[in-house]
Amino acid sequence: MASPEAPLTKLALFALFALLAFAALLALLTAMERSLIYFPTRAPDASPKDFGLEAEDLRIEAEDGVRLHAWWVRGAGRRVVLFFHGNAGNISHRLERGKLLAEGLGVDLLLLDYRGYGLSEGRPSEAGLYRDARAAYRTAADRGFPPDRIFLFGESLGSAVALQLALERPCGGVILETPFLSVPALARKYYPFVPAFLIRTRFDSESKIPRLSVPKLLIAAGEDEIVPASHARRLFELALPPRELYVIPGATHNDTYGIGGNQYLERWRRFLEGRIPKETEGLP
Repeated sequence: MASPEAPLTKLALFALFALLAFAALLALLTAMERSLIYFPTRAPDASPKDFGLEAEDLRIEAEDGVRLHAWWVRGAGRRVVLFFHGNAGNISHRLERGKLLAEGLGVDLLLLDYRGYGLSEGRPSEAGLYRDARAAYRTAADRGFPPDRIFLFGESLGSAVALQLALERPCGGVILETPFLSVPALARKYYPFVPAFLIRTRFDSESKIPRLSVPKLLIAAGEDEIVPASHARRLFELALPPRELYVIPGATHNDTYGIGGNQYLERWRRFLEGRIPKETEGLP
């Protein structure tokens, strides 16, 4: 006759195996964290010349000795925009937008590949990307641009990089496009079973933006399939004035400037010229 404790023993074993499997999965995700966040492409797919742009090929050294690749695209030379791209590809995939900004706004543009991206050395990490951003800023300052003529632009992952740099260095303003609250906040959307405390990479813009006093333009895609527009709305609510939120109806994560068209450029122009609302105008 079977012991009445047998079913309980089997249940306990099943629970133990399930717990071990879950723990193994979490350990795997923790080990794979870097590959789940960064998606670099090494070989450039295009050059500035392919887009009719005059650009200087640069090699910039970060403070820890990592050598980075960048393009300095020449505009009118009155202002420079430091362009911090998203988590996939490399700067060659940002040349279409670079052409739009350089020619449409007459700004100089520094397109920088983070460590591990494109022709840059090293491997990406949160601390490493912040070092790369400081190297980009130093390059602009060394070329004679005063802080009020240096603007920081970050798309997606780059929004967190631009925001951190703005807290460390003076600048004319920050443009955050399709920004996210933090990596743990995004992880809740894609990996809801992963406890937040296991995520070492933070890029925590939600906690940082209330400390940022410079002008801010937040751009969100109304139909963003990767980072919900609610993230930009929340960052806008937390931000100090002067601030502006521009939501592009119908745009998805990677086509903001195409869908936004002339209005997209006009929002940029108004921001660069210091004509953004002082309080909360611009909130849809």
